[in-house]
Amino acid sequence: MIIRQGYRYRLKTTPEIEHALRVQAGHCRFVWNEALKLNLGRLEQGVALLWHADLCGMAKLWKKTEQREFLGEAHSQVLQQKLKDLANAFSDAFDPTQPLKRLPKFKRKGQGDSLRYPQRFKLGRGRIYLPKVGWVGYFDSRPIEGKPKNATVLYEAGHWYVSVQAEREVADPDHPSSSVQAIDLGIAAFAATADGELVAPTNAFKHHQQKRTRLQRKLARQVKFSSNWKKTKAKIARLHHKIACIRTDFLHKLSTRLSNSHALIVVEDLCIANMSASAKGTVEEPGNNVRQKAGLNRAILDQGWGECRRQLDYKLAWKGGRLVRVAPAYTSQQCSRCGHTDPDSRQGQAVFKCTACHRSLNADVNAARNILVRGLVAVGMTQEQARRFNESQTAQGRWAKKPVEGNGVGHPEKQEPWEVAPPGGGVAHTTTGSRLNA
Repeated sequence: MIIRQGYRYRLKTTPEIEHALRVQAGHCRFVWNEALKLNLGRLEQGVALLWHADLCGMAKLWKKTEQREFLGEAHSQVLQQKLKDLANAFSDAFDPTQPLKRLPKFKRKGQGDSLRYPQRFKLGRGRIYLPKVGWVGYFDSRPIEGKPKNATVLYEAGHWYVSVQAEREVADPDHPSSSVQAIDLGIAAFAATADGELVAPTNAFKHHQQKRTRLQRKLARQVKFSSNWKKTKAKIARLHHKIACIRTDFLHKLSTRLSNSHALIVVEDLCIANMSASAKGTVEEPGNNVRQKAGLNRAILDQGWGECRRQLDYKLAWKGGRLVRVAPAYTSQQCSRCGHTDPDSRQGQAVFKCTACHRSLNADVNAARNILVRGLVAVGMTQEQARRFNESQTAQGRWAKKPVEGNGVGHPEKQEPWEVAPPGGGVAHTTTGSRLNA
């Protein structure tokens, strides 16, 4: 099994190093905009696009002209990688399988400045050699495992970072656990598991929203491109960077804990883009409850559900586990015990009481147990086997009776292995109880 992993470090830059990096980033931005302008013109004329090899040939010709000879100051492979990114962007724009396909856009100075070295960079003790820049120190927070394949330098919120992608080959892993778990992602509780744990959300954007609003209003009153305007804009960028770091740190810690504890995790295959779509409608047909829907959209996007699923997917694969996605329809309206589906059973945001069997429990936990049943069916169990599998844990006390709430992470008690005999006899299915704290 081949694992490709990125290691990100903050660079220790000097004014001279920052100038060299900005020069290379500016040249990359220039060739991107020039090549994009050329291809958009060809699209308007109905002529075939220029792809990576053709664009690299154009870049060689540009260097020989008097007006663009400054491109020789940048490393050639850095420019080639930027043109490769543009070719991939055009390929994605015409790919019918891409859900958010669009044509590439022109790049502006100071936004998304980055450059990638596919080779000829060197790693030392706490420093990295970048062609046309020299040796640059970085904060060595963790060692790199495997063979470095490429290095990407990017500018974010006032600092330069380097991300080194390393590749290593390992034996096909066998997950140390044999337990299964289901997760219902939400807003009031970021995640509810089938064993009753409720994970409180971080709401990073919500907690910093007032400060962001205050800074944006201050920016609007200032003279554009003045010194104070640039300072305020830098503060806003740092605030957004802080919000992203808080959210990413929370998701990594949660996904690592879950992937280490369970061999199979089931989640809903939510279409987040549709769930967070605007409700304002059109001039002819204006939408309803636009402000309320905008607040809901903001809360959904603040959670990072898609990133959580992505991290669970690759972390489980690295450990020999598996992530299963199931259809989300009616998981919050269906009873996890009898299977009866009724919208009236959902009596509130947190309360579910079945109108058929009168079972009452936390609504998110009930949804997680329905997700678990669907996931077990997806991996080969019958509907009856999956439902008995789920109910046996409740009957034996394997699922916590009450959800655990607190500082964001609840820890059910450790449980011993248990058996569930399939209906109609046969060999019992042996697994372990949910050990989220293992």
